[in-house]
Amino acid sequence: MNIIFGKERAEPLMDSFTVLELDTIRLGNDDVVAYCVVDNIPITDMPRLESMKSLHANLLIEYRKKNWNYCVQALEHLMNFWNHELDSFYQNLLGRIREYMEKDPGQEWTGVVEKSLG
Repeated sequence: MNIIFGKERAEPLMDSFTVLELDTIRLGNDDVVAYCVVDNIPITDMPRLESMKSLHANLLIEYRKKNWNYCVQALEHLMNFWNHELDSFYQNLLGRIREYMEKDPGQEWTGVVEKSLG
């Protein structure tokens, strides 16, 4: 899996490759969207490709709505797809969701991942 930062870099690849949004990351005062380009999709997964792309996109929408139960169920289906390339992202996201299920992140939460520059 290759990571690309910024929609302007990801969009040109979308016609030729499977490109999926990952996270919006805040670096200082700037928000940047991270995307991945999936390298290897087994031929046996091709019939499910469009439905899994849709499920991945809906996962991020529901994540931002704090619909944790939907996210957990979606992750169960997404894990091990994409030739395991996104499993570490999905595991990280599931860890965040479990924390938020125990302690609500609050009304100000937007789903943006805060990173420091230093």
